[in-house]
Amino acid sequence: MPESNKAQPITEEEVRDLFQLWNKALATEDPDAVAKRYADKAVLLPTVSDVPRTDYALIKDYFVNFLKKKPTGEILSGDVIIGRNWCQDAGIYEFTMGTTGDKVKGRYSFVYVWEDGQWKISHHHSSVMPEAFLGPAPKPVV
Repeated sequence: MPESNKAQPITEEEVRDLFQLWNKALATEDPDAVAKRYADKAVLLPTVSDVPRTDYALIKDYFVNFLKKKPTGEILSGDVIIGRNWCQDAGIYEFTMGTTGDKVKGRYSFVYVWEDGQWKISHHHSSVMPEAFLGPAPKPVV
């Protein structure tokens, strides 16, 4: 059976470790190291850019500027879903900017795929928490 058709098992803990691999790539301050964590046909919908990043060059370009802030990420809460040769982690994370100490909380989703013998980010969406700008949402009527 070709490698691409073989099911690649992964645990919830290992999915969370994939975030740590990405976070360690951020710590290198090398945009190329971060961009290499993404799959060949990845989509990055970043927090501080209106431009969807849909190829290696655009993803790397985003991190050229973002890494200047020396970000370090931490998952605060999230949910993991595991499929066949893909997995998803979505929730809330927070970045500390090493240059200023500022903290930015955001929503995230990572979809990982098994590609070329390793787990790569296929889809990454990140957005600042909207209530930070809009104020608290109205309480739902039950």
